[in-house]
Formats: sequence, structure tokens, C-alpha cells
Amino acid sequence: MTRPRDERGSAAIEAAVGVPAFVLFVGLIVFGGRTATTHQAVETASADAARAASLERTSAAARASATSAAATSLANQDIQCLDVDVTVDTTQFARAVGETARVSVTVRCRLDLADLSVPGVPGSRLIAATTASPIDTWRERG
Repeated sequence: MTRPRDERGSAAIEAAVGVPAFVLFVGLIVFGGRTATTHQAVETASADAARAASLERTSAAARASATSAAATSLANQDIQCLDVDVTVDTTQFARAVGETARVSVTVRCRLDLADLSVPGVPGSRLIAATTASPIDTWRERG
């Protein structure tokens, strides 16, 4: 007669293998969600900044307005960036009235991912978006 196998301790072994894999899986889901949410917010901030810059009459005012609009947009969406860089291309403000022109804004956000501590996930990630907005063709600009 054969004795049935003793299965004591098998649940502990299964947990030792399964729990870390599950935690890693959840960490990757959080990483993907946070990255996607931040990317969408940065695209929105870039569009808001480009629109705000295109409404100004001078390139200096456009830069200031774009920077302010991008910061406000990210704050309104509750996005916490390690640093935010707003680059405004206002070279087409020099075009004569009657010529088509546009202003382009790039917003870069360094997303903090250090709290995830998932193997293979960097401590931060740079997320960037660029948007262009037309400047009124018949509006005076300087």
C-alpha cells in the first residue's frame, strides 16, 4: 500500500513564487497608467501653452504666456513633475502682417517614478509634447 503524499507547506511555496510576480505585475500596471496619464497631461499643457502664446502680440509676451499656461495646466491636472521645461519657438512673430505664421511650444516633464521600485523601471522618465498654433494673419505683431 502506498501512502498519500504529504502536501504540507506547498501553499507557502506557491505564495513565495506567486506574490512577488503579482506585485511586479501590479507595479508595471501602475507605471503604465502613470506614464499614460502624464503624457496626456503634457500634451494638453502643450496645446494650452501654444494657444496662449499665439494670442500675444510680441515674442517676449508669448514666451511668458506660454510658460505660465503650461504650468497652470499641469497644476490643474495635478501632475507632479520633477522639473518642467517649456520651449517656445517665436521666430515666426517676425513675419510681416498678411503672411501666415505660427508659434510652436514644447513642454517637457520629468516624471518621478522612484516610488515604484520595480526592477527595470527607471527612477524618472522624460515626457515631452510639441504643439503649434497659428498666429492671426492680419494681427499686428512684433
